[in-house]
Amino acid sequence: MAFELNRPAARQARALVREGEVVRDERDAWSEAAPDAAQENAFVEDHGWTEYSHWHLGIDKDADPHTKQAYGFPYGDFRRVHRSGVISGESRAGQYDYTQIRDELRKLLDLIDAD
Repeated sequence: MAFELNRPAARQARALVREGEVVRDERDAWSEAAPDAAQENAFVEDHGWTEYSHWHLGIDKDADPHTKQAYGFPYGDFRRVHRSGVISGESRAGQYDYTQIRDELRKLLDLIDAD
């Protein structure tokens, strides 16, 4: 599994932050705020895989795009960006040497914290 930056997701995340669609929570809050499997399945059923992909800053282009395995580094709850999700993703991306994703998450965090 090799993730690369999902540019449409990055554009959506930045737009949501600029629109004020942000939860300014702490890192530990992500375990509670992250959508669970049932919420993810409902979102895919209601909105489709493309919209689902826009909530993940990582994409594995070798994976089937109609599976959850193709997407990683979620940053929100399908409505708002969560600061906790951004922090968590940045840490994980750095740990696995996904530098483009890590850098995008850092920029997103800076944008959130600038307000």
